[in-house]
Amino acid sequence: MTTPTHTTEAIEALFNEARKFPPPPEFAKHANAQPGIYEEAERDYERFWASWADKLEWMKPYETVLEWNEPFAKWFTGGTLNASVNALDRHVRAGRGTKIAFYYEGEPGDRWTITYSQLLDDVCRFANGLRKLGVKKGDRVAIYMPMIPELPVAMLACARVGAAHSVIFGGFSPDSIVDRVNDSHCVALITADQGWRRGNKVPLKANCDKAMESTPSVRHCIVAKRVGDAVEMQDGRDLWWSDVVAEQPATCEPEPMDAEDLLYLLYTSGTTAKPKGIKHTTAGYLVGVTATHNLVFDLKENDVYWCAADIGWVTGHSYIVYGPLCNGATSVIYEGTPDFPDKDRLWSIVERYKVSILYTAPTAIRTFMKWGAEYPKQHDMSSLRVLGSVGEPINPEAWMWYHEHIGGGRCPVVDTWWQTETGAIMIAPLPGITTLKPGSATKPFPAIQADIVNEQGESVPLGGGGYIVLKRPWPSMLRGIWGDDDRYVHTYWSRFQHMYLAGDGCKRDLEGDYWFMGRIDDVMNVSGHRISTTEVESALVDHPAVAEAAVVGRLDDVTGQAICAFVSIRSGFEGSKELGDELRRHVGEKLGKFTQPKYLTFTQELPKTRSGKIMRRLLRDIAEGRMLGDTTTLADSSIVAELQERAKAAAAAGKDE
Repeated sequence: MTTPTHTTEAIEALFNEARKFPPPPEFAKHANAQPGIYEEAERDYERFWASWADKLEWMKPYETVLEWNEPFAKWFTGGTLNASVNALDRHVRAGRGTKIAFYYEGEPGDRWTITYSQLLDDVCRFANGLRKLGVKKGDRVAIYMPMIPELPVAMLACARVGAAHSVIFGGFSPDSIVDRVNDSHCVALITADQGWRRGNKVPLKANCDKAMESTPSVRHCIVAKRVGDAVEMQDGRDLWWSDVVAEQPATCEPEPMDAEDLLYLLYTSGTTAKPKGIKHTTAGYLVGVTATHNLVFDLKENDVYWCAADIGWVTGHSYIVYGPLCNGATSVIYEGTPDFPDKDRLWSIVERYKVSILYTAPTAIRTFMKWGAEYPKQHDMSSLRVLGSVGEPINPEAWMWYHEHIGGGRCPVVDTWWQTETGAIMIAPLPGITTLKPGSATKPFPAIQADIVNEQGESVPLGGGGYIVLKRPWPSMLRGIWGDDDRYVHTYWSRFQHMYLAGDGCKRDLEGDYWFMGRIDDVMNVSGHRISTTEVESALVDHPAVAEAAVVGRLDDVTGQAICAFVSIRSGFEGSKELGDELRRHVGEKLGKFTQPKYLTFTQELPKTRSGKIMRRLLRDIAEGRMLGDTTTLADSSIVAELQERAKAAAAAGKDE
């Protein structure tokens, strides 16, 4: 057996990336973030955040910037405001009502524009309808909708009347709706008849009907008409959206909300425990998303910004709805998938609306790589000037492909790290200041104090890896878990004293730049080496034959865990034992022989959620031959059965499948 090696690092930093991209001088000259911003924020971090709070519209000014009773924070106490007013009314009053808030494109090809004035009218009418139904300040309202304009309208209408919204991703099952609705006792459920996905109809109202058999707190179900097919409507409970807003005035008095009043709940889907209802309050959250959206994306007045996420996740809350609207931005909302009706759909949207800022996920980028550069080449992408990445660590080759084939080699790529819990971006480049490195999220946002620590909570020297922690409160931080303060303290604050544990592995290079290495539970222990799955995946994707890879640990009698790789190859290549051996050698050359995958399975696709995240939990189950957990959020469940057969065959034969 190999003798374990001992290290001061919690996770070994193995992969090395040397390419650098300093800011183009012309971009830097006109950037929103200018040199000195980090030093200014560090001199007085409360004052830095207060400067962004002062850009919001307050009904009553705040008195205190921060009250910190670890681990519970209160920001901007004494002040009152309303989120919908900050997203809409103040822009309209400033004479910008005719500015486009959203370009909307449905999957079937229907398109329209929505101005700030129109959006405000729609929000007020729906807010009045909610009030008429008895929805009031302090209530919770569940929203389960496709990516249609009624979704942000519903969120902002809830905010206007002081009800917290709980958006449930439209790919979740009825059981997931039940869990979330019952946990927070939602009084209403807002949905649509159906939605579109790859030309198929998604039965949203039918899912709600099934869920509402077990949700006694729901008094009303409001249904927007998207597809138009008949759906069951229960008298006294179910109402059409159009009837709710009929004859409602286009003005609605906004509810004054305390700075710390609940704006929304968003549930993180747990695999073993029940989902956690993450609490975000009003003022601090708006400050966090407004500041980060402005500086990280270098937002200008004439930009057309597109976050190609789903509003059902925190990325959509922060960077489709609240951040962009509070900044008065013009955004794009697209209902469907990137490959319908063909694999150039996203690039046709970029061309059509002259998108200048694009924010998407590494998983999507790697999928685009696999499809080939010929798809973006069919379209004029010259309007793009900033590219963003979100959701998981981006491997260097995907970063380079994004930079070259989507950004034309001229657009800064801002790789952002943050979480549902943090509310807003925590670590990311500021594109006018930061020298970019493919695969690195670079530096903490101004006023954010991050560190990397080992198992004992000691700061790891530059060049080392460990656990990412945050050591100072920030305005958009979660205020706890709904109904379970003890779980909040235990999950995030108990492992290391005075530090928020994010649950992610990270390394910091000799220049202090941060490189994320995936979730802590995605770290493999091979012969005493703690190896990040992300680093092995990056090494695999570095090979020209590989489009995408997912790596998990599998129990091994000799080494503790063995590395098990699932590899999707690019067109023009074929999975074989020879290619498998070549990939093992390639990983060994990049990271060291002890990181070579023992098991390697070729697959056309990897199991992903409908939001595009690889479900490594399922891959671990497949690798170990265990019963599978919940697969209801998978985009294509047939992939799992195929992988189970391939993995079994590979293990039995001791070769690549």
